[in-house]
Amino acid sequence: MPPRPSLHSLLLMAASSSAAAAGGDSGLLLAARRRLPVAAVAAVSAGGHRIRLLHSFSGPRFPVRHEVACCVRSAPGAARPPGPVTVRSRNVHSANKDRTASEARLGQLVQRLKNEGINPKQWRIGSFQRMMCPKCNGGSNEELSLSVYIRHDGMNASWNCFRSTCGWRGFVQPDEVPKVSQAKSGIESETDQEVEASKAAKKVYRKIREEDLNLEPLCDELGAYFSERMISAETLRRNKVMQRNWGNKISIAFTYRRDGVVVGCKYREVDKKFSQEANTEKIFYGLDDIKRAQDIIIVEGEIDKLSMDEAGFRNCVSVPDGAPPKVSSKIPDKEQDRKYQYLWNCKDHLDSASRIILATDDDVPGQALAEELARRLGKERCWRVKWPKKNETDTCKDANEVLMYLGPQALRKVIEGAELYPIRGLFAFRDFFPEIDNYYLGIHGDELGIRTGWESMDDLYKYLLPRFQVVPGELTVVTGVPNSGKSEWIDALLCNINQQCGWKFVLCSMENKVREHARKLLEKRIEKPFFDARYGGSAERMTPDEFEAGKQWLNETFHLIRCEDDSLPSINWVLDLAKAAVLRHGIRGLVIDPYNELDHQRPSNQTETEYVSQMLTKVKRFAQHHSCHVWFVAHPRQLQNWNGGPPNMYDISGSAHFINKCDNGIVIHRNRDQNAGPLDVVQVCVRKVRNKVIGQIGDAFLTYNRVTGKFKDADKPTIAAATAASAQKRTNSYGTNSYVKSTKDNVAYEMPFPIVPEDVLDSSQDLPF
Repeated sequence: MPPRPSLHSLLLMAASSSAAAAGGDSGLLLAARRRLPVAAVAAVSAGGHRIRLLHSFSGPRFPVRHEVACCVRSAPGAARPPGPVTVRSRNVHSANKDRTASEARLGQLVQRLKNEGINPKQWRIGSFQRMMCPKCNGGSNEELSLSVYIRHDGMNASWNCFRSTCGWRGFVQPDEVPKVSQAKSGIESETDQEVEASKAAKKVYRKIREEDLNLEPLCDELGAYFSERMISAETLRRNKVMQRNWGNKISIAFTYRRDGVVVGCKYREVDKKFSQEANTEKIFYGLDDIKRAQDIIIVEGEIDKLSMDEAGFRNCVSVPDGAPPKVSSKIPDKEQDRKYQYLWNCKDHLDSASRIILATDDDVPGQALAEELARRLGKERCWRVKWPKKNETDTCKDANEVLMYLGPQALRKVIEGAELYPIRGLFAFRDFFPEIDNYYLGIHGDELGIRTGWESMDDLYKYLLPRFQVVPGELTVVTGVPNSGKSEWIDALLCNINQQCGWKFVLCSMENKVREHARKLLEKRIEKPFFDARYGGSAERMTPDEFEAGKQWLNETFHLIRCEDDSLPSINWVLDLAKAAVLRHGIRGLVIDPYNELDHQRPSNQTETEYVSQMLTKVKRFAQHHSCHVWFVAHPRQLQNWNGGPPNMYDISGSAHFINKCDNGIVIHRNRDQNAGPLDVVQVCVRKVRNKVIGQIGDAFLTYNRVTGKFKDADKPTIAAATAASAQKRTNSYGTNSYVKSTKDNVAYEMPFPIVPEDVLDSSQDLPF
């Protein structure tokens, strides 16, 4: 028996043989009539010469249907062209192509979901599907807590586990689909969010009637269950707690009411398996109890709300959906804030409250819930509770545990002792009492300062407590004319501090080559020259063993911030790397040397003074936050009519903020006049000390050993000669033997070193600075 011709073949043959059947229908046309709508066959027999065959695609869930539309384009009575009529199937190919692409995308999505462990018995496309979560397996109750959604066009798929202790969620797309923005929720695409938001805006909640819920009074078993939890029958009656007998299982029924009318109902079995009436409005449990209340308590569960009733607090409500696994990255818009829609539905009740006490559970989800509520309600009017210990080791988890283990009076004490909810950046002094206690007792030691290693400098810091200078968390600005020894002095100071206290440092020294900087530090450490060179004189060069030991010391003590390309580093780049050094290596000091080697691109509308102020503020915040002392080297501007004396802190190039904003200001000055004294004398001018506990203003004199790079305290004759030379320069410059001292911030601005009588220099008392 020959095969039955296809519908497409019948149409072609019917159209081509219609002229031969002028007196009636041909056999082929009759065959087509039996398989086509009447209108379509009539159009063919009437002389229609153009037929389109259209396929409609309705998605993978339904079988493919074929529809035929016959379009007659020639006018009635017009002559038909001889020969067969061409059938155009352009739309057929387009539909097939779309269907093939969609099926390919869906295949990729299914495979990727399987790779994540999501593999139900049947796949549902275009709607939410509940199944067992492969991560938590539904907990002890084995609930179907995982919701999976696959778009019908195969563009993406998402999943979310609604168990508070799991919260597993994810999002996948096929390869050829461009990545969509997930900024709103972290899972759904923006298109899906818009659709869901539109649905939420138009959603009509189901109205339920109390008599339709088939609720009944609590049985003796459930009464005993609540009695064990210290919940009285009177509290249960007042809150209209009932039971439902469904499928031979008795569940506790918590009715959610607004103005006494039931809005929703939540069911709980004794083994903590929850369910609720579907498609009902989400509100607080106990909403009527906070109407026009000034103080509101929010708890995490219905039994906690009943426990608050037992302690005498009726102005309490419970959230309907428990706690999230963690704090979300950002708060979504009101329409998309589905997890906390009950807050918006009860907004009128919450707006009138001046104080909201958050008494959520003492676990990670409970703390996350408190943070989410506080962010939406306003932290400025929120308070939080601190749950007490129920025994020597364990802390009460929630309000009901306090009631059960410690009694209603203890629960009242917890609520009455609620503390203000912390707001980032806003503190009370009591938040710092432990730190203040340690400061008073000197427990850590370095908060009072670290000795510099030079007696003449330590004596400057003998105002209240002796021999301290470098304090963690402070900013010291160091300046001086070029070739005065600023960098050498800082390197020597770091070596002294490391030898005394073991501090580690990070160096951002753009003017030094690494090998040259290593040489200087090693010479100070080993106290021998690096080379057999003329500067070393007759001194013996460091041995290979000393050199190897010195390299080990360098590697353990110092870390380097270096720019690896031709661009200049910015202050933000330097501080980010210094932060990494603090966290990774435990460094205690940062050296930025010098200021003019940084990239100082600033906005066109910002002055240099404003830029310097902002930059120094960043540096100080870094120092304070990481308890790290920062030395910042800044060069003075070109001095006019310079007489050879030490420059002023206000002479620093860029801005007066270098002296205004620093904690300590130091000028390093080297004698260049052989007639004024030894050329190896270095004058350390302390021009600002903000903290009077660690020192005061004044000058110290050190001698520099050119062979080893070490600084040592100058002897008394050298100090006397240097003091006289400094006084002479001051007299030539100012015409007076006095100096101007500002009382603000303990700063001496125009302050060359004063003349000190010889008897004072010979005495053991402090110098009169």
